[in-house]
Amino acid sequence: MADFIDTQGFRANVGIVLIRDSGEVFLCSRSDGRGWQFPQGGVQRDESPEEAMFRELHEEVGLGQDDVKVVAGTRQWLRYRLPRRYVRHRSRPLCIGQKQRWFLLRMIADEQRVRFDVTSKPEFDGWRWVDYWTPVREVIYFKRQVYARALRELAGTAFPGGPPPHPDWWSDDLFRSSVVPRTRRAAGNERQAAAGEPEGAAD
Repeated sequence: MADFIDTQGFRANVGIVLIRDSGEVFLCSRSDGRGWQFPQGGVQRDESPEEAMFRELHEEVGLGQDDVKVVAGTRQWLRYRLPRRYVRHRSRPLCIGQKQRWFLLRMIADEQRVRFDVTSKPEFDGWRWVDYWTPVREVIYFKRQVYARALRELAGTAFPGGPPPHPDWWSDDLFRSSVVPRTRRAAGNERQAAAGEPEGAAD
């Protein structure tokens, strides 16, 4: 079943923030070697965003509805555009970016239930728990702004007593551009991505 792309060229997508009681979040290593990101995936035409979220949760990290608790979701679609070199200009309908609904899930199952072999082509091959704001710095550059927006919106529910302080590299410029200081790992991933279009760059 094909994913839904709207008339403006934005592919409907869901993003998943898994959090544990310590406040750390679940970050995955892409199996193509091109960096770290949250689980995410396209919404099919016959699905609601929540249905798509549970399907992607199972397909990408092997977890089911009984393994998590839905805590919150973003109120609106959050959009980002793909850099021109990642746009497949011969594809129809043309996809120029993603519009995403983000879900905050609390992990209630044992983490040993995580698995990446549910599908024949796993999206990820590793994972780790990281501080709440770290994914903004780890993800590929064109997703940083939407990561910052999603985490900021979900933080009030994730941390009723107040979210953790922003790290030293954090800046309000995150909400005006995709520029943020990079880790060495992220910088290396971007140099690798610049060498050619990564398969599944929009995933």
